[in-house]
Amino acid sequence: METLKRWMKDWKYPTSLLCIYGFFSTVKPLEPFLIPFLTGPDKNLTIEQVTNQIFPVWTYSYLTTLVPVFLLTDWLRYKPVAVFQCLALFSTTAMLLWCNGVLEMQAMQFTYGVVTSCDVAYFTYLYSMVELKHYLKATSYCRTAQLLGYTVGSVLGQILVSLELMSYNNILVFTLVLTGIALIGSILLPMPKTSMFFHKTRSARGETDGEGHVGIEEDLQSNGQKVGVEMDGAKQQQQISEVSTECDNTSAKSFKKGGGCCDVLLRLWRDFLQCFSSRTLLIWSVWWALSTCGYNQTVNYVQSLWEYVEPSSNFTVYNGGVEAFSNLFGAGAAYGIGFSSADWSRWGELALGVLSALEGGALFAMVFSGNIWVCYCGYIIFKSLYMLLITIAMFQIAAGLNLERYALVFGANTFCALVLQTIITSVVVDSGGLGVDIVTQFTIYAAYFSIIALIFFLSGLYTAMCRKPETETLRENLEETFKAEDDSQIIIGTNF
Repeated sequence: METLKRWMKDWKYPTSLLCIYGFFSTVKPLEPFLIPFLTGPDKNLTIEQVTNQIFPVWTYSYLTTLVPVFLLTDWLRYKPVAVFQCLALFSTTAMLLWCNGVLEMQAMQFTYGVVTSCDVAYFTYLYSMVELKHYLKATSYCRTAQLLGYTVGSVLGQILVSLELMSYNNILVFTLVLTGIALIGSILLPMPKTSMFFHKTRSARGETDGEGHVGIEEDLQSNGQKVGVEMDGAKQQQQISEVSTECDNTSAKSFKKGGGCCDVLLRLWRDFLQCFSSRTLLIWSVWWALSTCGYNQTVNYVQSLWEYVEPSSNFTVYNGGVEAFSNLFGAGAAYGIGFSSADWSRWGELALGVLSALEGGALFAMVFSGNIWVCYCGYIIFKSLYMLLITIAMFQIAAGLNLERYALVFGANTFCALVLQTIITSVVVDSGGLGVDIVTQFTIYAAYFSIIALIFFLSGLYTAMCRKPETETLRENLEETFKAEDDSQIIIGTNF
């Protein structure tokens, strides 16, 4: 009994429950076959109704609920939002199972947009409950659980559909059972005592473990190691404190003012301006927003393209297998890039341009080939490249930020991507706008990624040829600072 109590107080307990919640909430066997299900005899909708009237609602819902949910998640301290997400996901699946007609499916898509906006609670809950020294392991476990859930769901759906073991309706009933397990896991999650913005009881730079314990010294040392300067004794602690204070001056001031709503919003705005004053962070964030917008559009409507190229009524679809392979290849590419020793501060923009061009080429091949297998291969290449590049972008952005500012930048990038996606959806996809056919849509998406590739390729050439790597510039600045300090010490000693 004592062992169980100790385990429940350890960081592994909330991490294990969060992994259960993340796995079972992402196992969705029917998701790769959503278009055949909606356009088949079960719902009897047309491909135009699904593409131009139903699917756009998800984008509008996600955009309108993202900011309120982001703030409510922190104010409610994460767990209630995780429980609410499971309830909303359960409602989405139930509506998909028992409702019919365009209006009902639009309501289902709106609910699913709310589910997607609640994703922010997943990792923010984790970081509020786990000590800083366990961040890497806990993040790895929870991210792996999600990816495993997506992969298992795709493979399971493919097996059930190909072997005709279950009808689409029975697969949805099975999904409701899985969502119920995820709901139980979310209810059992311990309630955090702190949050990043509204319920912050720690000091300006101390990290907490959800029980309010502060680890200032360890965090300051980690910041000192990032700078890459080795010092000893009192001078080391002094320099580390100076670096930490300079990086988070705005956040420190806000703690003196209190934690009211206005103070939190003001601090978020100041941090936003300070974060995006960095050219490197701005470049990677711009790519993040632009590319995520195009990626979401492609993933949302790719099943419509597959249905156009090879109707499911005439062909045994392999959508689930393709999704599983794309997830595995993408995860492998993201994992492998961690062993690269490339200087991304210098060559990163050029890589963004070249690989974005490959993404555009893969989309062009999907559009003009007219072959379902080429479409499948092009989609696997496209998704793998995106997961590779987004991993590099996350690393480049997170390298110089603390947790609070990373969450802010992540939210801002996601919001900008959604704004762009909403504009494209309302103009190109929505029946109230141009409402173009699926082939024209993907031609536009391919051209969109080609433009991104051209912009970042030219910017990367300029950076590679004309600018010094940021790490080298930082090292030179530090050397100049230390030299100036040594000179001042000599002058002071001479005067004395």
